[in-house]
Amino acid sequence: MTAAGGGAAADKKRSRRSYGESSAETPPRKQPAKKDVFQIFAEKVRDHKNLESRWAVLQETRVEYFRGKDFVSFLRNHPELKDILESDTNSEIEDIANILLRKNLIVRCDRVVKTVRPGKKKLSTWPAHLEIFPEQVFSDNDAFFAWTFVNRRPLWQTLLSFFWPVLTLAICLFPVYPHRCKLFILYFCAGLLLLILTLLILRAFVFGSLWILLGKRVWFFPKHSCRGSNTQGIIPVLAHEG
Repeated sequence: MTAAGGGAAADKKRSRRSYGESSAETPPRKQPAKKDVFQIFAEKVRDHKNLESRWAVLQETRVEYFRGKDFVSFLRNHPELKDILESDTNSEIEDIANILLRKNLIVRCDRVVKTVRPGKKKLSTWPAHLEIFPEQVFSDNDAFFAWTFVNRRPLWQTLLSFFWPVLTLAICLFPVYPHRCKLFILYFCAGLLLLILTLLILRAFVFGSLWILLGKRVWFFPKHSCRGSNTQGIIPVLAHEG
């Protein structure tokens, strides 16, 4: 009995020792890699609505690009975005842009057409075709810079991409809808068109009246006819020009 009890105790000690050794040999878990602060900065700048940008064709690929002078004025008006850069917060705007170029987050481009077309007085402000500039150095003098990374799609765009096929299918099945459902859709579309027409007439009436009486330009929904998202078309509600 004593020998058996001693053997069992020895086995327990060996098992504890082997478990301790195996746990000591287990490599520590790898911590998730920290995202580059310049990548985060570039995403924030690209998504900001105050940085004016356009789309163009670069080597048979559609890219979103901005002008160097707009980038400089944008960061001067929004210095709080530089706080994302942590240790490089106090860097000059030119140095920040050059780091973005070295990290291949942006690429400097040049216009393909460099001569004024017949009938034009100057070159296009936003060219539709670009080519890569030989020297990848930042400049705010007629320089263009294209984003090289794929922008993350917001949730509403993902939901909208799912909604469009469903809406298309619903439109195709309209002939088999019940009669009451058809009447509801008909009245809804007619009311929506009437609302849009009323809004356009009201805008024109207010603008013309104030222009004749006060000599001032006042627009309701001033960006209604501009290109952009639906939200950009209704914000701001009122605009005034002296």
